[in-house]
Amino acid sequence: MMMDPQQQQQSPDQQNVMPQPPQTVTVKDHLYLSDMLSWNLNAAKKSAFFAKQCSDMDVKKELEKTAHMHERHYQQLLPHLQSGTQPIQPNTN
Repeated sequence: MMMDPQQQQQSPDQQNVMPQPPQTVTVKDHLYLSDMLSWNLNAAKKSAFFAKQCSDMDVKKELEKTAHMHERHYQQLLPHLQSGTQPIQPNTN
């Protein structure tokens, strides 16, 4: 049975939008959050390091702002992994 092409396409208004994050975190979500933490920590450290090495005050200021931004993102992500809940395995049955 073929589906009508109009039924297959969803408009942006018809897509499901989550008003808030789900209560459970899948293993895949947990791994991605861990990666994001690592990326932000690495970027914060590199930006702070280069800010200390920089003699141009305008560039130094921007690197410091960048380091603080990545630190802030790191701090925003951290609670999602520290919630005390273990990631759930998807049901494979």
